[in-house]
Amino acid sequence: MDLDEVTGRLYALPPSDFTAARTAEARAAKEAGDAALAREIGKLRKPTVSAWAVNRAAREHADELGELLAVGEELRAAWAAQDSDALAAATRRRGEVTGRLSRLIRETADLSAAAAAEVDQTLDAAVVDADAADEVRRGRLAKPLSYSGFAPAPVSAAPAARRKKPPPPEDEARKAKERAEAEAREAKERAEAEAAHREWSGALAEAEQEHGERADKVARLEKRLAKARKRLEAAAHRLDVARREERHARARLDG
Repeated sequence: MDLDEVTGRLYALPPSDFTAARTAEARAAKEAGDAALAREIGKLRKPTVSAWAVNRAAREHADELGELLAVGEELRAAWAAQDSDALAAATRRRGEVTGRLSRLIRETADLSAAAAAEVDQTLDAAVVDADAADEVRRGRLAKPLSYSGFAPAPVSAAPAARRKKPPPPEDEARKAKERAEAEAREAKERAEAEAAHREWSGALAEAEQEHGERADKVARLEKRLAKARKRLEAAAHRLDVARREERHARARLDG
């Protein structure tokens, strides 16, 4: 048993079954002598309903999801090449395929309006962002995804009478270099932000789990303390009765 195997099993479950199954998996790993694995399993976050619905689609509707992710690859390639015709065609396909998959997910899962909106948001992120597409394809989301960068859109061609003369090759090379540098900076900043978010998300999950465990322990101790206080009160009452009766018995003996 390893973390990848356990993660796959857990994120295939409905959210209502996740916590109990995670506890059982962590206990099994601990009993098998793998405390490190048990801790890692304990850090896995319970998926939201929308994340579970997308995870389910990755398993049960892999072909439909694969079609959407393929459209995303075409869209990103067309944007990188600044091919307006290909970009417009991919954008049309994106709307059609996204709509079909979104309806399929809603039909097979009882989603609220908010959860359905998060599903659409996640699918949009998977189309635009390659990293998000990989996460969706794996089917192990704990929360919905979103994309805050610039989404590719068709580039309108200027009428022939208004087109400018093509710039000199050196200008094109300079602009391409500047674009590449800007994209590299943006990618680096995004990677750093994602790394920081992953780190703090993990810390948050660990803190939430620890807090929950401590709270449960305190609640159990408080119940035990309440019972102990009741037993102490009963013992004190018996002690008072015994003292009083002992005094009466001694008085009769002395008299």
